[in-house]
Amino acid sequence: KAFQLELDTKHDKHERLFKLSRDITIESKRTIFFLHRVTSVPSVEELLAESEAKLEGVRLKIKQIAEELKGEDLFQYHRAFTAGIQEYVEAVSFQHFIKERALISLEEINKKLVFVKDDKEDEGPSPESQETEVATVCFQVSPTDYLLGIADLTGELMRMCITSVGNGDIDTPFQLSQFLRQIYDGFSYIGNTGPYEVSKKLYTLKQSLGKVEDACYTLKVRGSEIPKHMLADVFSSRATLMEPDEGIS
Repeated sequence: KAFQLELDTKHDKHERLFKLSRDITIESKRTIFFLHRVTSVPSVEELLAESEAKLEGVRLKIKQIAEELKGEDLFQYHRAFTAGIQEYVEAVSFQHFIKERALISLEEINKKLVFVKDDKEDEGPSPESQETEVATVCFQVSPTDYLLGIADLTGELMRMCITSVGNGDIDTPFQLSQFLRQIYDGFSYIGNTGPYEVSKKLYTLKQSLGKVEDACYTLKVRGSEIPKHMLADVFSSRATLMEPDEGIS
């Protein structure tokens, strides 16, 4: 009976975490789609402020995950929430790139996932404990989830490159090309020594880099021949030709 109760409790917790992860994924995707408007909006600051408010809502969901995992073995439930965390890493790193033109570190991500507990127990308010002890809940993104989120970020940067060219921005593709090359080099150092999922994402990363480099090549060599309003169509057609390119090397 006790064993059955324990299994039921674990199953219920797993389901709650899975639902929270799904909510985090949905909200993070919405934030990413919203951030893609950066190439066409007049005020980038306003867009970043609004995206920060959206990400704050996502962090509240992550806080609920942290509370569910309190006193539990994180790796028992990791598969339930890993997809949502990867999507959050992708969204927050995309926002950071737009703001700083740099890659966000794992430490910076985890710094924002320390939460102060709002629910105060009705115990005698001892002034000593109030001064020294602040009840906090924290969630730490694992290095694997961070790497997988960054690998997914490269796909969003590739889309940003094509969109910016369509809007007549010629400088952004070259910045993105250099940035993606650095990320690809970093992932290449990991190679097959890292987690299995990371080596799987390396192929997609290589494709994204190839598309951006192809766009830069076209801009440099044929940019003066093609009218600006047609550049995006040229790149999207070239990108579809590159899709069935090669197998995993």
